[in-house]
Amino acid sequence: MLTKEGCQARQQRLWNAVPDHVEWLLVADPRHLQYLVNFQVQPLSFSGGERGLLLLERDNGPTLIADNFAFRSATHEPFVENEEIETWYDHRHSVVNRDHAMLKALARLSDRLYGRSGAVEAEWLPVGAFEVLSLDHESHSVTIEPSDPVDPEKSVDLGSQLRRLRRSKLPDEVDLLKQCMRACEAGHARAREVIAPGVTELEVYREVQNAAVGAAGRPALVYGDFRALNAENPKAGGLPTDYALQAGDVFVLDYSVVLDGYRSDFTNGYAVGEPTDGQQRLFEACAAAMAAGEGQLKAGANGADVYAAASSQLEEARFGPLAHHAGHGLGLGHPESPILVPESTDVLVAGDVVTIEPGAYVEGVGGLRIEHNYLVTDDGYERLSNHEISLT
Repeated sequence: MLTKEGCQARQQRLWNAVPDHVEWLLVADPRHLQYLVNFQVQPLSFSGGERGLLLLERDNGPTLIADNFAFRSATHEPFVENEEIETWYDHRHSVVNRDHAMLKALARLSDRLYGRSGAVEAEWLPVGAFEVLSLDHESHSVTIEPSDPVDPEKSVDLGSQLRRLRRSKLPDEVDLLKQCMRACEAGHARAREVIAPGVTELEVYREVQNAAVGAAGRPALVYGDFRALNAENPKAGGLPTDYALQAGDVFVLDYSVVLDGYRSDFTNGYAVGEPTDGQQRLFEACAAAMAAGEGQLKAGANGADVYAAASSQLEEARFGPLAHHAGHGLGLGHPESPILVPESTDVLVAGDVVTIEPGAYVEGVGGLRIEHNYLVTDDGYERLSNHEISLT
């Protein structure tokens, strides 16, 4: 899980990034509540899909705003000093619209915010929240958009600012990502043991999921591509089917393990039976592309250059250009910046966690993709995923 010290450091980074006149911030994206105070409604609970709000104030500790069942369904105890909780369900009375319960809790804070300059995460905040905050105070000062015609120089695009800050991972985030990596590696190791002719894609998925959750030691979300590719069907993705693997297939296992909102995402292509000469050529080209992409990884590198390096190896092998991204950022979202594509304007920063995932898909030969995850540093990278990449 995230640490209290890490959450406090991220809050301070956010305050350092907004203008001094801003006295309060209302955060609404559930991922950003996790990022800032370690609050997440457990997605595998009865309250999965619900959320809360977070009020940050320069002169007061963080305040969590939620209904009572969302609050009790938190994955971990949140690092907040104040709680504004509205009873939604008490096992005695009928329930109201659940969102109204959260807004009722928010309404109790409106007097405290009256007349003070603040910013809201407009992309995620419901219209009802704006109505609650301005209902009795028509002159209430809220900065919403960077194009605010009243005073554009004082506006704050809070959601975009948080997404920028998310790129530079702090140590507790990296530790949590490594937990995801270890669980994902266990699933890959199990896949290598069970993949064989006659085994279905769904059976592989079940074994991978069981191994990953067992390695994590707690409930986890597992999603990704669990599909067989071959000369007739060289590219496919998504959840598994009841297709039974056949000799000559390559099973592409490109999947993620999600813990506390953070995730891994790495791939290997497993030959079903003995790999063909064509599959071996695909693998060698992808391995060369991965090595070339790795050679570009460091803070200050251009995302487009990472793509170009990886794609060039596939082109030299006459399997290119790379038909999809060479990789992408990873963390609370998938994908997220930086994006490693031909026209990317992204520049890598220290603390980025990225993938490199070259793939080649050729009619009459088959398809293959491999992938590792990396922490970008000032002078290079630390590879975070340690699964074996090989056809057999």
